[in-house]
Amino acid sequence: MSERSFFLDRGVGESRGVVLIGARPERLLIARDNDPAVQALGALAVARVVSVDRNLGLAFLDLGEGPEAILNLKSEFGPVGEGAFIEIEIRSEARIGKGASVRWLRSAEGPVRLLTPGPDLESRMRALAKSAAVESGPHARAIVDAAQDEALETVFPLPGGGDIAVQPTRALVAVDVDVGARSRGGKRVDRSANLAAIFEAARVLRLKGLGGLVVVDLAGRGHDGAALLAAARSAFAADNPGVAIGPVSRFGTLELTIPRRGRPSLEILAGGGPHLTDESRAMALLRAIEREATADRGARLEATAAPGIVDAAAPYLGELVARYGARLTLRAEAGRSGFGVEVR
Repeated sequence: MSERSFFLDRGVGESRGVVLIGARPERLLIARDNDPAVQALGALAVARVVSVDRNLGLAFLDLGEGPEAILNLKSEFGPVGEGAFIEIEIRSEARIGKGASVRWLRSAEGPVRLLTPGPDLESRMRALAKSAAVESGPHARAIVDAAQDEALETVFPLPGGGDIAVQPTRALVAVDVDVGARSRGGKRVDRSANLAAIFEAARVLRLKGLGGLVVVDLAGRGHDGAALLAAARSAFAADNPGVAIGPVSRFGTLELTIPRRGRPSLEILAGGGPHLTDESRAMALLRAIEREATADRGARLEATAAPGIVDAAAPYLGELVARYGARLTLRAEAGRSGFGVEVR
């Protein structure tokens, strides 16, 4: 297995971390300054029961900030009624259309509050390899920027030819295998492409932070099910505990489930769409301002951006001014799709 290396970029408004396996990004972690601490993976909090659905066996909880969380009720908890306060741990962060999943710890007294924050981004990275060094600085930022660009891609080439397309939907994540230029060679070529696709899909899903039900549409037919299952167990071992892999179906698909833990990096960057959100573009604008301010500490900077980007960047201007002095003007320009930074 290729050696893993770790890179951390601390910027104004957000921190980003990347794990490389060899020369390719395997994980992208993003933490923004405005993320509610009580919603973070591993956080301990006192929550209030808002409502209980006995038919579904679920309780919906108010955490004080962000969307309601979800608790799967069990008989050992005893009666859980509306208005009760309980101590919980965040086990899976909220994502689009679904609140955080929590673990019951004990009954508690109000009010709703954060007890202990979850591990910070650097701690989460170090947990992946405790002895590894974490590099920061300009080189790390370049590595992270490239990994972020790759996380937004849909199609990924396979060694030896062909590619996979990874597309999340509301119900599942679809992975399509295309042998491409390998098409002449029959079952041997299909087998090689499918094995490569399984390992590449595991890397890409970790990079995008995607989990839940994953369906891989394999190339060809008459598959070597035992070899593919062995490959899948090896490729997705890093996502354990909790990975479940089914047999290759009669329709040539491999299905598996991957535990959801952190909020997907793809969702943080692009929401539910194909492009960066205004908030993500604002983070890029802040990095561009930092770059120019660091390169010329005596210059006056004027940044121009679409109104939505300006609104998202505005809360962080005070930190930029404190770092580099009062030399910054940020102007909204209606109709502009992106941003620009000029040195005066």
